[in-house]
Amino acid sequence: MRIILLGAPGAGKGTVAKALMAYDGSVQISTGDILRNAVKNKTELGKKAQGYMGRGELVPDDLIMEIMESRFGEPDCEQGFILDGFPRTIPQAEALKKLLQKLHLKLDVVVNLDVPREVILDRLTTRRTCSNPDCQEIYNIKSKPPTEDGRCKKCGAPVVQRDDETEEAITKRLETYNEKTAPLIDFYRKEGFLKTITSTSSDEIVSIIRREIGST
Repeated sequence: MRIILLGAPGAGKGTVAKALMAYDGSVQISTGDILRNAVKNKTELGKKAQGYMGRGELVPDDLIMEIMESRFGEPDCEQGFILDGFPRTIPQAEALKKLLQKLHLKLDVVVNLDVPREVILDRLTTRRTCSNPDCQEIYNIKSKPPTEDGRCKKCGAPVVQRDDETEEAITKRLETYNEKTAPLIDFYRKEGFLKTITSTSSDEIVSIIRREIGST
């Protein structure tokens, strides 16, 4: 499958992506992960990106698209890919469309996860993350708690609440999403790829996506 997952922070994109990966071997692609790996591996594109990141600047779209093109060419993408959190803006969506055409790749569907604001706030304010940079396991103090003394069940490091997951920070992130990323819903509706799902159950969402692309 080749799909894009749209949705506000906390909509469940990462959880759905992991479930889809387990189903058919498609690979989850996050631009953040790609950029970090390119910098870590000291690739030529990574060196360029590091310059911007080191200055606290956004990596330009043309450089991101170069990195995306390189990523699409890797062997694990042959089975399919799930774009999680990308594109974020209309210019990125237009650039991605041109790149996919260049590579003779076609999207199956663009899924918009439409989750109520109160659900997102509850999910993110109760989320905790392993502080070990090599682990980063995600927990939720309600549905998937860490150990009783607040440690990661995988590596034993303390779990923390990220600075961007306080209620104030989440409100700001949602405002940014609505301003810059939500217009992508109309973009992909006009392109004929959009499927909006209002369920908050990841299992149900995965089932709907599989039916949408003709999988069983």
